[in-house]
Amino acid sequence: MRIVRAAAAVVVGEDGRLLLVRRGREPQRGRWSVPGGKLEPGETVAEAAVREAFEETGARVRAERELGVVHVPGGPDLVYEVHDVAATYLGGVLRPGDDADAVRWVAPEELPGLETTDGLLEHLARFGIRPA
Repeated sequence: MRIVRAAAAVVVGEDGRLLLVRRGREPQRGRWSVPGGKLEPGETVAEAAVREAFEETGARVRAERELGVVHVPGGPDLVYEVHDVAATYLGGVLRPGDDADAVRWVAPEELPGLETTDGLLEHLARFGIRPA
């Protein structure tokens, strides 16, 4: 089994809305998720979360703390070990980039109505980001 380390930025604005991207590539193309991706060689989890947030959304963020780890199947012999990192929004002009085809702020009550990536809502609840 090949394990690929990845990081995702869980960015909650001052108004409680969550920064989400709609995935432009497989796996789970067209579904909403937090911005994230694979770690580059020599990169820390926090650095990757900050970089991925900027590349996918145009948002400048500061990594605060790791929330937890999610294991995402990537194929028969591949698992992504995604380290979710709480991040503070610092500014920037939102625009989809990298492998995202849309970006938006989403209020917690809107989350159940969106087509999100598998397990996202449960993981956010586990991390205390939205009510269970």
